[in-house]
Amino acid sequence: AAARLAAEQEVENLSGLSPNPEKDIFVVRENRTTCLMAEFAAKFIVPYNVWASNYVDLLTEQADIPLARGAEMKGKCGTNESELEISWLEQAYTLKLFFLKEGHNTSRGPEAFWRLSRIQFTYDTSERTYFKDAISPGKHTASSHHLSALVTPAGKSYECQAQQTISLISSDHQKSVQLLLSEVRIQPFDIPADFVFSEEHKCPVDQREQLEETLPLILGLILGLVIVITLCVYHIHHKLTANQVQIPRDRSQYKHMG
Repeated sequence: AAARLAAEQEVENLSGLSPNPEKDIFVVRENRTTCLMAEFAAKFIVPYNVWASNYVDLLTEQADIPLARGAEMKGKCGTNESELEISWLEQAYTLKLFFLKEGHNTSRGPEAFWRLSRIQFTYDTSERTYFKDAISPGKHTASSHHLSALVTPAGKSYECQAQQTISLISSDHQKSVQLLLSEVRIQPFDIPADFVFSEEHKCPVDQREQLEETLPLILGLILGLVIVITLCVYHIHHKLTANQVQIPRDRSQYKHMG
C-alpha cells in the first residue's frame, strides 16, 4: 500500500519558472491531480554563539539562510491536514509547514477556513556555508508554538506580497529564529484544477497598501465630481435667473403703467 501511495504521489520543484531567483515554487500532486501549491521567498535569521578573541567570552553572530533553489521536497495531502517538507544543502536544512482546515460558527452560520498551524525548521550549525566557527556545532530544531498564520477562507488561496516575520523558538538555548516570508501564494486544500490557484485572499497588509494606493484616486474622483456638480448648478441657476422678468427698482419707470 505504501509503495502504491508513493507511486501515485508526485512532487515538483518548479522554482526555475519564477523570474525572481529568491522565489520558490512547489507542487504536490496525488492521483494525477494537484492537491497543494506553494510559492514564496523565504529566509531564516539564525543566531549562534562563537568565541570572542580572548577565547573566554561568547559573542552572538547571525546566519542569514535563504531557501535554496533546487531543494528536495516531500508533500502530504489530506482532507483536513496537509504538509510540505523542503530540504536543501544535503539536508543540513529542512523546513516543514503544516496546514490545518477547520470550521467555526459565526453570526452568518458555520464557516470553514484553513491556516498554517505549525512550522518546524531543522538546521545544522556544523554546516560552514552560513555558520562560521560555531561553538558546539550540531543539529537544532526551531519550532512555532500555538501558531495561527495565513488564515484563509476554505476554497481560496492565500496571497501576500508584503514581508511577514514569524518567530520560532530553537532547541539551541531557546534562541529566537526569525522566518521571513514574502511574495507568498499558498493553497493546501481544495485546488480547483491542475496547477491553478483558487481566488486569492489577500493579507491585511496588502489590503491596506492597496487601499492607500487607491484612496487618493477615489478622493480625486469625488472632488472632481463635486466641482462638476457645482458648475452645473451654477450654470442652471444663472440661466434661470437670466430668463426671469427684471422688475425695475426706480419708481419713475412705473409712470407709463396703468
